[in-house]
Amino acid sequence: MKRRRFLHRIGSILAVLGVTEAEWLTLGNRYYQALAQPSSRKFALLIGINQYPQIPALSGCLMDVELQRELLIHRFGFQGSDILTLTEEQASREFIEAAFLDHLGKQAKPDDVVVFHFSGYGSRVKLETSPDRMQNALVTANVSQNSQDDKIVNYILEETLLLLLRSLPTDRVTAVLDTSYYAPSTVLGLKTRALQESLEAKLAADELDLLKQLKTQKLPSTPVVLAATSNLKQSAREGLFSGFSAGLFTYALTQYLWEFTPATTIQVALSHVENSLSKLGSKQQPALLSNQKNSLAQDVENFSPNLSPTKGEALNSPPSLVGKGAGGLGFPDDVKSQLLPDSTIGAEGAVSAIEEDGKTVHLWLAGLPPQVLLYYGVNSRFTLATTEQLVLRSRTGLTAKAQISKIDSTTPLQVGQLVQEAVRVLPRNINLTIALDTGLERIERVDATSAFATFSRVSTVVIGEKPADYLFAKLQQTPSRYGLFSLGGELIPNITGEVGEAVKLTVQRLAPKLSTLLAAKLWRLTENQGSSRLALKATLEIISDTSPSVVMQRETVRTFKTETSIKKSLPTPNSARAKQQLSANSSPIVPIGSRMQYRVENQSDRPVYLILLGLNNNHTAIALHSWETPQEPNTADTKPLLKEVVIPPGETLTLPQTNAASAWVISEPALFDEQQLILSTAPFSETVAALNTAKYSTAEQSPIGPLLNSLDIAQALLQDLHNASALKTEMNSTAADSYILDVNNWASFSFSFQVM
Repeated sequence: MKRRRFLHRIGSILAVLGVTEAEWLTLGNRYYQALAQPSSRKFALLIGINQYPQIPALSGCLMDVELQRELLIHRFGFQGSDILTLTEEQASREFIEAAFLDHLGKQAKPDDVVVFHFSGYGSRVKLETSPDRMQNALVTANVSQNSQDDKIVNYILEETLLLLLRSLPTDRVTAVLDTSYYAPSTVLGLKTRALQESLEAKLAADELDLLKQLKTQKLPSTPVVLAATSNLKQSAREGLFSGFSAGLFTYALTQYLWEFTPATTIQVALSHVENSLSKLGSKQQPALLSNQKNSLAQDVENFSPNLSPTKGEALNSPPSLVGKGAGGLGFPDDVKSQLLPDSTIGAEGAVSAIEEDGKTVHLWLAGLPPQVLLYYGVNSRFTLATTEQLVLRSRTGLTAKAQISKIDSTTPLQVGQLVQEAVRVLPRNINLTIALDTGLERIERVDATSAFATFSRVSTVVIGEKPADYLFAKLQQTPSRYGLFSLGGELIPNITGEVGEAVKLTVQRLAPKLSTLLAAKLWRLTENQGSSRLALKATLEIISDTSPSVVMQRETVRTFKTETSIKKSLPTPNSARAKQQLSANSSPIVPIGSRMQYRVENQSDRPVYLILLGLNNNHTAIALHSWETPQEPNTADTKPLLKEVVIPPGETLTLPQTNAASAWVISEPALFDEQQLILSTAPFSETVAALNTAKYSTAEQSPIGPLLNSLDIAQALLQDLHNASALKTEMNSTAADSYILDVNNWASFSFSFQVM
């Protein structure tokens, strides 16, 4: 398609927006002036659409654009003038493609960095040239063509987009697609970013012309394309957080990139992202997009990803999703991100503004773990690279105000300075929040509200009105029953009501499970792998007859290692299976019957104490039990006791021990396991005491087994971490109704995996 004709076609859109064609063309002048600069530059085109004509609105797409923009500027050194955003009605098909050609295609040179982001609806459409195939497509703001034929749609084919990305003259191209293409007939919980496909819809002629032209061109680039889902039947979800909505994938991805340096493979990064998604209530698996054949050409019902790339494949082959999560097996293990951060030091946010007094600063805190943000309290503390300390005074969503409490540098504060977490303040009165589905009748919602009110520390909201942890709704079957679901619509097993049972009776059945889920919520709030200052590394392994296979690995990233602090180093897995487990799957798969262990390395100069808590495959609480060896054989009157687990400085400990009597074996059912490994410089005195109040029979003395009093344990855990903080005395007025956690004294790693 000739450029003159292309620009002529967008004239009507420009007129609607009040922008002349000349003004549109001059938007790029400031970018063109920078082309003479010898160093490589960074360009971004960010698309977000909440409002669509005659289609239910989305809520988080504009926030996605803001999350990406702030990340690129403050973490990756992009200039604001080199980031072009198209939102709402500006994000028409014509505008998006024109912006791609003008802002990216005309400016990018070899070695320049390019980022493209899309948040909005996706759908599927048939091409006249391939009537037996459904193609993935991005739904633009001007959904339908203004013509007599209202079946013509202004979608951008996923194939067209990937070919556009490949047409850029630089290999440093990254794209993020927070959308999905398959819309289920019924949706529970969080909003999904997918429209029902239309078998009668036809693509606009200009879109087909552009696709045809791109297929004839030489396409030099090999972009890294990150998708919100790895399977056509998965849905990209968006959630309601502390005062804002956002795409779960965008939020989890940008939060990870704030805190961590993406020097590892993308597969490892997406493993962290998927872990966050599961905590946010969605089982969607992020993925890399490949250029393999066949997969997207198939109908959803026949979807079967091709996991092996074809060598010598033509450059204009239709793109397709790779199966098995983060890259599947079709990508090499060393696929890297094209982005390099401006600073190798991670952060929880940045200074966004400084008030005239020079002592009050505004912060952008998108680097805090999403599940922590809602409860991040006043008087939490941050540090700057120049060692100033900031005390949080107020927060609304991702923005906050803080005051300087200690000045150790003569360098004045500057906008853009990174801030790192120093002290986390959490309220003691945290509740479990249950959202009531809008599909319930009014009387059902009234009865449910009344029934949940009988439980302490449980509150209810209507889904979509306030942040929530779980969803109470009807099962999609006839006759129906009530049940508890994740926010992504996944049924929590073993606690559904009987057919025809009243709401109040079903809610009463939930009592034990609600206590367990609240406990898990509390120990998740300790996660701080990105901000901890303890030098620790933890590896989850499958034990084999030869050498352990690494399932996943976690380590603190803001610690400095010295030769004298490490007596024993963690062996690096060298088997092909270990490498595959570590980096090929975003959600590691552990076969039923596997013998497991943790290998924990204390690289600090202090002893650390360890607690392991989690939810097993059927959402019951579990813990690591370190049983004391009795001086005399157990009798019926002898109560088994638990002891502290301590790792000396520079030492490595495997848990549980690998002898047959204390083996940790993965059992059925085949679902999802989530575990939190928490370490502290102070003993877990109250936690161990609470563990010892439960009555365990000799038969129950397994190394990793049921946690009988999970909520008491979670509260004792937070109290122990609070007691480990030397600042609790200094912050005495805050300590009365809050937990004060010092990043110098604790580290908390999250592990999750699929059991199959």
